[in-house]
Amino acid sequence: MKRIAVLTSGGDAPGMNCAIRSVVRAGLGADFEVSGIKRGYYGLFEKDVINMDSRSVGNIINKGGTILRTIRFPEFKEKQTREKCYKNLQELGIEGLVAIGGDGSANGAYALSVDFGFPVVFIPASIDNDVFGTDWTIGFDTAVNTAVEIIDKIRDTASSHERVFIIEVMGREHGFLALDIAIAAGAETAIIPEFPVSMEKIIKDLEENKQKGKLSSLIILAEGAGKAHDITEKIHQNLPDREVRYVVLGYSQRGGSPTYFSRELATIFGFEAIKMFKEKDYGKMVGISGNKIVRVKLSDVISGKKTISMEKLELLKSMAI
Repeated sequence: MKRIAVLTSGGDAPGMNCAIRSVVRAGLGADFEVSGIKRGYYGLFEKDVINMDSRSVGNIINKGGTILRTIRFPEFKEKQTREKCYKNLQELGIEGLVAIGGDGSANGAYALSVDFGFPVVFIPASIDNDVFGTDWTIGFDTAVNTAVEIIDKIRDTASSHERVFIIEVMGREHGFLALDIAIAAGAETAIIPEFPVSMEKIIKDLEENKQKGKLSSLIILAEGAGKAHDITEKIHQNLPDREVRYVVLGYSQRGGSPTYFSRELATIFGFEAIKMFKEKDYGKMVGISGNKIVRVKLSDVISGKKTISMEKLELLKSMAI
């Protein structure tokens, strides 16, 4: 194997550039030629490929987003589209691929591996931390820290005005991000898709908190579990004497300079991906379990389901008294 390529796919996550940098420099150090595929699997379909050297990834370790850019490409689910992409890889002389992204990107990497026996290594990068087989994904730590920093400022206003704040964060299908934010920000409640909370329970908790002397409250809402505006209106209808406001953090959670942990994790993952190519250990994801770097079969990654920690839910409940 002489030439490999790297792409970023799906939603961007802080630390993707660190992973690209690591793949390129570790790859060059292992005597591979390294190409960058722009705009994910769509760029592969369009042959939007550039050659990369050590200088092409200089001064990007602190930058959010991805220099290779990314675009969602649902057409990649179609066999005919993947066949065209595989043909492009052959014509370009690319013999191995590092795909960086979330669970959808993992499915794409697996399909290339299974359909054509193409050497693929997957690096998990997602602010949702919802990829099975790894404790942490690149970007999750940064997204939590970004949200907590904003919420700390909101808390000042909530306390000063004795207000209830509903803070909507990302998480269409999973509540990993919302739960960790709630714990770190000292919120009273996390409303997540996996464990819906009824309005009756929310109202009851707010009334009990007021009786305990809590004059302000923070409720973290994953976007997939409801809309902050709707919940705010329902609380106001049931508790007309309480001041209730909401904030939607939106895409602010995706951007910004990656934290130390996101940078280190991305660098380690990229380096390990190149080791896997050198050892001809393909069709796998590089992940982390505890403090140990692991290699997980992509078939397990796409078939497994990551679950919410019941211990963390209990911890949040215990801290909210």
